[in-house]
Amino acid sequence: MKKISLLLFSGLLLANVSCRESEFTAAYPDPSRIANTTVEKQFTGVLFSNREYVLPGYRFYFVTLRTSLNRYNQATGWVNESGQYIPGSSGVEDVWYTYYNTLAQYRELQKVYKALPADQQKDRRIFMLTAAVYVYDFTQKMVDLHGAIPFSEAGLLSTKGGDYAAASAKFDTAESIYTFMLDDLKSIATELNGITLNAGFQRSFQTQDFLNKGDITLWKRYANSLRLRMLNRLSDVASFQSRVSAEMAEILGNATTYPIVETNAQNIQINVFDINTDLNSKGFQGGIASTDGNWFGNTAGKAMIDNMNANNDPRLKILFEPGANAAGQYIGIDPLATEAVQSALYNAGRVAIYNRYTTSHNQFFPGVLINAPQMNLIKAEYYLRTNNDASAKTAYETAIAQSVDFYNGILAKTNATGITNSAIPTPATPASVAAYIAGKGVSWSSAATNADKLKLIATQKWLHYNVVQPFENWADIRRLDAPTLSFQVDNANNQTLPPVRWTIPGNEITYNTANYSAIKATDNLTTKIFWDVK
Repeated sequence: MKKISLLLFSGLLLANVSCRESEFTAAYPDPSRIANTTVEKQFTGVLFSNREYVLPGYRFYFVTLRTSLNRYNQATGWVNESGQYIPGSSGVEDVWYTYYNTLAQYRELQKVYKALPADQQKDRRIFMLTAAVYVYDFTQKMVDLHGAIPFSEAGLLSTKGGDYAAASAKFDTAESIYTFMLDDLKSIATELNGITLNAGFQRSFQTQDFLNKGDITLWKRYANSLRLRMLNRLSDVASFQSRVSAEMAEILGNATTYPIVETNAQNIQINVFDINTDLNSKGFQGGIASTDGNWFGNTAGKAMIDNMNANNDPRLKILFEPGANAAGQYIGIDPLATEAVQSALYNAGRVAIYNRYTTSHNQFFPGVLINAPQMNLIKAEYYLRTNNDASAKTAYETAIAQSVDFYNGILAKTNATGITNSAIPTPATPASVAAYIAGKGVSWSSAATNADKLKLIATQKWLHYNVVQPFENWADIRRLDAPTLSFQVDNANNQTLPPVRWTIPGNEITYNTANYSAIKATDNLTTKIFWDVK
């Protein structure tokens, strides 16, 4: 079966979603492997379909991120090599296929729902609203990676009776996809405010919703937080600025009508409770810290380590471990050094790695979608743009404290099973956080201009996201051009520095040629996404 946007089978026809006999699959049967689907089961199929690209999965971290985003973000270190700024085709295809698998599951959900009588549709409306929010989250990530993608007509093969020609999907512009999703998310947010569920469907929603456990208020926060994230991404685009200003003010000025994620207790994430189910982060270790060869997926980058060292960042010892022979020092790989120097540092056991208890070996690490520190850093940007310095400062400092609290919380819930030769780090204290916020390189008052303050915000986004939110990290680094990261120029290739987007995978080009031709001119590694205007 060709894995491309126009040919992916929907719902029951999907055959590429793996499942195992486990407690999870007993509770949430794979819609592709049952004779008849329902709105409720298909909803879970939507959430389940991209779980390994929300939870830290092996292929996501090893095949995709290790050689692309984690390098471009300098969230990890690596040894320079020829062709290092060209995204690997396998990693790009993995994300592409997973997205269209998710979209196909969603289209089947729409199909099944549409076939129901009106009274049954009303009872199940909550599944449609919340599934759309989840799909739009992934869709924004895809647009931010590729620009124009097949969307409005994609994933409809089942709906169109298996007619491949009729299911051929056009490429929608990035601007039109953003506009559609912002319009729909606002409508969804309004509808969620007035929705009520009878007891039976409340229980059903709780059972099928492994993300927010049927908590409608959390889904409201998810919808409005996603809106805020999308609007902020468009803040420098002239044609969207009036909308951005009006809608961000509306959301942030009316927490009752438009609640967002405000605290870490409200974070939108897939939590892992039992690693013997399909909801686990077992792939994190193999993906980031593979012991089968020197893959450098778990090595620290110099810029991040130097920043954390210089400012006594309380997250340093939670997020990283010193190299085995580094005498307690935290050292990162310099991207400007020669390959020989980089390799010698690594081979000597002096390079810091991501902490095994908190991240790299943590099989219980959650699948993070949106969290409170991220929202407060977006608030800080907004208030800075609107000349509300006091509110910007409060949001900025709150975000830092919440980021430390987030990683402290991850550490507190970690399971040490199977982790050896590593000491469990000590959680950061409130005093260390306060000292960090007041430090010269971090304090709000140390920045003389709004441009300098924006750099502080951008740096805290980068530190908070690190390897945990790679899509958000790369999007904000490109949009803000901060923090400033230096790279060795690869003069042996046409792509001499990190790209500003990913290109469309080859299978899509081959089998969707006519539609691809409309966007071919901009499908290269050097044409910026429309919101990247600086």
